[in-house]
Amino acid sequence: MKSQQANINNEEVNKKLEKKSSTKSVGIVTASDSNERSHGQLHIYDGEGKGKSQAALGVVLRTIGLGICEKRRTRVLLLRFLKGPGRSYDEDSAIEALQQGFPHLIDQVRTGRADFFTAEQATKFDASEAQRGWDIAKGAIASALYSVVVLDELSPVLDLGLLPLDDVVKTLVDRPKGMEIIVTGRSAPKALIQIAELHSEMRAHKSLETKDCLQELPNFSGGIEIYTGEGKGKSTSALGKALQAIGRGISQDKSHRVLILQWLKGGSGYTEDAAIAALRESYPHLVDHLRSGRDAIVWRGQQQPIDYVEAERAWEIARAAISSGLYKTVILDELNPTVDLELLPEEPIVETLLRKPAETEVIITGRCKNQPSYFDLASIHSEMVCHKHYAEQGVNLKRGVDY
Repeated sequence: MKSQQANINNEEVNKKLEKKSSTKSVGIVTASDSNERSHGQLHIYDGEGKGKSQAALGVVLRTIGLGICEKRRTRVLLLRFLKGPGRSYDEDSAIEALQQGFPHLIDQVRTGRADFFTAEQATKFDASEAQRGWDIAKGAIASALYSVVVLDELSPVLDLGLLPLDDVVKTLVDRPKGMEIIVTGRSAPKALIQIAELHSEMRAHKSLETKDCLQELPNFSGGIEIYTGEGKGKSTSALGKALQAIGRGISQDKSHRVLILQWLKGGSGYTEDAAIAALRESYPHLVDHLRSGRDAIVWRGQQQPIDYVEAERAWEIARAAISSGLYKTVILDELNPTVDLELLPEEPIVETLLRKPAETEVIITGRCKNQPSYFDLASIHSEMVCHKHYAEQGVNLKRGVDY
């Protein structure tokens, strides 16, 4: 009787589990069971400007954050070509922060050597390392175990002729449904761009170090990065910088606090929400976040009194935070359009940036029609140029991911 009752109970439990799994998957989300979109997107970030690998890591953080918000976990593979041992890279500390914050979700593989070389200088070792990395990538893509695969510096590998382009294109076209793939690096080949759903070029602008005005600012410490333009990757690049800051603090065994201030983003459901939530969950004592503005688009000529109040409120906090030196990284997200809409004057911003502590870096994002004068202070200025976007192909945009 007990055995019969146990069997009945087990059958009921199994039915409940089957019903639950049919409506919502449990555990780690892979490409095979992801329902974020009907088909995962192929992102390409290329160009001479800075922010390509940063943007990729920002997308990774966002994906992890979305998994956390939905109470599911997403696995990510970071496969880095041309980045062998013996040299450090900007994104190393960001990846360290990801691996420490989400240890069971991030896998990393590095291939190649640390030296720069041309196609004529390529050796058998370079070809074998590129093939080793690509074999790992093909296996990971075919397995559908990862919801995101980052192929960092794949474009220059192809440009150097170290891998067969047709094999790469076919593998990416045949990727599992739901898998996002991000390809970074300069000189993305046309065949790769043709199959991509998203193509953003990071276009480099003249930096402060190459401007004549540098000698007129002998006490200015630099450390200002600006990401602007119509293309995707601005805020995600800033989030990549936040990861770098946290990772540097980890590697140096000291606190490296980050402040993320957002203008024109009242309400909820924005692209960065999940990423910031993931950061704050893993590093609650290192990341502070403040959002300002109305939950509405602010149009030129239709500004309301509350828009000025909210913009000024956030700037007063930003000014105090930058001047205090308590934060090593301060992200001013969407400050550019705020100034462009004349919700804030330029002069106080320029003065604050000129007087900021040397160890404080400031990251400024957002598109704008007229460049504010503080652009002249940028150590790095990358313009994100949109060449291709999946919205143009009829893909439904997801709130919180695409807008």
